Amino acid sequence: VDKESCGWEACCENSKHLQPGQAPKKSHGYTMYHGTHKNNASAIISSGFRPSAGGTLGAGVYCSRDINKAMGYPGGCGPNDRVVFKLRVRVGKVKRIDAQCMHLMTTWHQHGYNTAWLPSSMFGYEEDCVWDPKRLIVVGIAHCMDPGVKTSLESLIKQQENGARYGQAGPGGGLCKGCGMHTQDKHTLETCWSCRSVICPFMAKHFRKTV
Repeated sequence: VDKESCGWEACCENSKHLQPGQAPKKSHGYTMYHGTHKNNASAIISSGFRPSAGGTLGAGVYCSRDINKAMGYPGGCGPNDRVVFKLRVRVGKVKRIDAQCMHLMTTWHQHGYNTAWLPSSMFGYEEDCVWDPKRLIVVGIAHCMDPGVKTSLESLIKQQENGARYGQAGPGGGLCKGCGMHTQDKHTLETCWSCRSVICPFMAKHFRKTV
């Protein structure tokens, strides 16, 4: 019995750091940052991000691989009220927004992209906008000037991780039946175009058997 690849492969580098000028690769995972008000931080950890209705890159969840960008958000509040999350972001298909692609600045998702990337060469700081909030997960607290709040948030992150490990966190959390990964949000299973078996897009590779 031989095995033949069905023609797709998933790749994820969970803790990969990129410099501001480096282009993210399709389907990889990267470390990024997101700034929020400390009063909103626990809800984001527990329930996930809510995409903004608009912004420089249109609708989506905004983050940056440059922590200095995230440190300025949200505007209108002091440093003591800000929390910066360390994220793991699975970027999917990425559209670079530069001088040649300004016409896609807020409509990139309509053209099949999961993430828009605004290089630092455009407006100063590198910025990313992710359409689907399930592509981001909070893995740590990069900045919080209130020790008590930071300890509480880190404890909540740990609870979420443990809950996902034992199938208790999130609406579909637990062990994915397709890829075997522990996940807070249920993975969407799909049908293989070749052998019609049920597969998960996060599987490292899928094979079909041929005689």
